[in-house]
Amino acid sequence: MRYYVVADIHSFYNPLINTLKEQGFFDDKGPHTLVVCGDLFDRGSDSCVIQDFISHLMEKNEIIVIRGNHEDLMLDMIKTWDAKSYFFSQHIANGTVKTMMQLTNASEEDLRLHPKSVFDKLIATPYIKTFIPKMLDYFETEHYIFVHGWIPCRLFRMNHTSFRYEKLEDWRRAGRYDWDISRWTNGMDAAHNGIIEDNKTIVCGHWHCSFGHSRFEGNGSELGSDADYSPFYSKGIIAIDACTAMSNKINCVVIND
Repeated sequence: MRYYVVADIHSFYNPLINTLKEQGFFDDKGPHTLVVCGDLFDRGSDSCVIQDFISHLMEKNEIIVIRGNHEDLMLDMIKTWDAKSYFFSQHIANGTVKTMMQLTNASEEDLRLHPKSVFDKLIATPYIKTFIPKMLDYFETEHYIFVHGWIPCRLFRMNHTSFRYEKLEDWRRAGRYDWDISRWTNGMDAAHNGIIEDNKTIVCGHWHCSFGHSRFEGNGSELGSDADYSPFYSKGIIAIDACTAMSNKINCVVIND
């Protein structure tokens, strides 16, 4: 099977289609599937067309979607919904309100005057009804593991910039709390601190690749004009979040396994 792997689409349609075209996804006549390592929406302006594209691939059984932290944020907004929940700063800052407005074709006036109607439209969308229930915490092949942030592990904050990591030997059987935390974990930092899986390569998104290039390779700054957003390869890891909002690119790695 050939896997075309992307992450953190964040409602940017053109960068997604461009990278899939470049890698030959649409011309591939053999067994192949798209793997999305989380975060379909929030940030860009193309939520509706992304939803249509994902729906089309699901109907053809040509996609696997890993659950990301932004899927968790959307469910959290739904769970804590009230008539004024869209004013909560975290939902605005994280882009969940923006996605809700795009998927329901709602205006700010609709949110002010008819919030219940907008909410009902949101929970009836394919994103909520179909996509999220089908999402996986991880997907595994013979040689690869696909996640959003990282595999579950124990994190202990040492100071405001560093963590100590402890591996969970049976991470595949981790509970909901550990998986929720794992989707926020910086996989490059975790791998650098020894949280890897023997004889496997973990492919992740969530954290911009430029972090690894800058911190561990001394290649460019993390978010400046010289930042390197290309995939980050190191022992036990391939990180692919291209920070699309800044780079206008989505990374796609092609894996045969």
